Parts: sequence; structure tokens; C-alpha cells
Amino acid sequence: MHCLSPKMVCETKIVAEDHESIPGSKKDTIIVSSSQMWPSLAGSPSSPPPTLSSPKEDPKRDNVYIREFHPSEQEVVRRIFYEGIMERIPNTAFRGLKQQPLTQLLYGLLAVICFVVTKSFLLTCCLPIFLMGMRYYFSRKVILHYLDCALHTDMSDIEQYYMKPPGSCFWVAVLDGNVVGIVAARGNEEDNTVELRRMSVDSNYRGKGIAKALGRKVLEFAMLNNYSSVVLGTTAVKMAAHRLYESLGFKHVGVVEHYALPGMTRSLLERMFFQLRYHRYRLQLREE
Repeated sequence: MHCLSPKMVCETKIVAEDHESIPGSKKDTIIVSSSQMWPSLAGSPSSPPPTLSSPKEDPKRDNVYIREFHPSEQEVVRRIFYEGIMERIPNTAFRGLKQQPLTQLLYGLLAVICFVVTKSFLLTCCLPIFLMGMRYYFSRKVILHYLDCALHTDMSDIEQYYMKPPGSCFWVAVLDGNVVGIVAARGNEEDNTVELRRMSVDSNYRGKGIAKALGRKVLEFAMLNNYSSVVLGTTAVKMAAHRLYESLGFKHVGVVEHYALPGMTRSLLERMFFQLRYHRYRLQLREE
């Protein structure tokens, strides 16, 4: 199997909802402090700094914090990443069709042709089921190949790929002693940017603002290391993911239609039943 180099491994997938940030522990960078650093990036009016609650007043918020990855957490991090990517199969196959008007038109024409040729209402009514089944099959086939590639490149040794190289880092979100979210940053010295990657939140802990807290951690890292901007690319279908980027201050800077993941054959059937749109986002921190 041929996989891309670590720098070319596919884009981050965010699977958490967009909510307010959650404070961290004092030992690590406090998320509330991080949000105060980015009042203009969050896309909302400035507000007075929130007061940290005592554990008795709000123990749930105090239990969530962001810290650097430890090698002992390799397996749980891979599990969160794996589950997040697997969610993309039905999303791409079914939800993604809403964003593909030409494909909808093609499927409609196939239904008309089926009726004209067969004169059968039954076969014509069964055609959409067949088409959705084919979309799921190709979505699963391509995304599983992408997942296998990722698990054999950067996600195979997080310590080596993200913790050791300068300008890169990997963080985990911890709630009640459990790792519930992940995010990575990888710097590019050539254009002085840092890429936000591999963001994912355990499905059992969504709706708590963990994704936004993870994103702000990357922004803080970029600012402290004097990067000029933060970039990311995603094929996320859910609008919640795109709203999250925008709430962090990212601007949509382009889209690639019919984006190809590693392992795609680009055959006629694959192009007919599997399509991706690759969105690029950028957040300018300072002018060069």
C-alpha cells in the first residue's frame, strides 16, 4: 500500500459541535485565558473575562482541560480518531448528496431512463435504493483506505510525528481523567504557517465546547511561536464543523471540487458514487 508522506496526510475532521470554551487547569494553559487572548477571533463582541468557579460551584467545567499528549495515550487517541473518521462514511454517502446538484440531476435522469426502458414502477422505485447503496459502498471503500493510510503514517507514532519536531505539537482534552478529544498542530517554516490537524471529540462528550477549546489551543500555540497564520483543510459535510471554524476566526479561502483522497482510483463508477469537496480555511494572526 502506498501512503502519502506525513506532510501530505489528509485533512483534519472535526466532529464536535460549536459551543463556548471550557477552562483548563492552572498547570496547563487555562482555556479561559486562551479565549481572552482571541476576542476578535471568536467573531463575537468582547465580553468581561469570566470568573473561574470553584469546584463546589461548577465541578463539571473545572474537570475539563487541555494538555500535551503522552505516549501512554496512543491507543485511546487512535480510537477517538478512528471513530471520528468512521462517521464520515454515512455523512459523505448520504448527507453529502445535498451539496451535489449535478449528481442529483444525474440520478434523476437515470430514474427516468429506467422507467422508459423497463416500464416498471417497481424497478424505478427500487433504483434510488440501489444508488444509495452504491454511494455507501464506495464511501466506505475510499474512507477505510484513507483511515488505514493515516493510521500507518502520523497516527502510528504521534510522539515521533508531532511531539519531537519543532513547531509541532499534539494535545488531548481530558474530562474526569479520561481523554475525550484530540488536536494537532504542524508548523511549516517555509511560509510561516501552522496547520490545525486531526481534531476530533469522542461522541459521548460532544456539546461541551471541547472542539472550540482545542481549536483555541492551536491558535495560542501559533501566536506564542510567532507564526503568521493558521490554516486547515477539511472535507467535513456537517455545517456545524464549518460554523466552528468561523467562530474561531477562520476565513473560507477556497474549495476544491471532486477532491481525491489517497487510494482513490478515479474510475467512472467511483466518480459517479463518491464525491468530496475540500474546503480551505485560513486565520491571519499578523502581517509578515
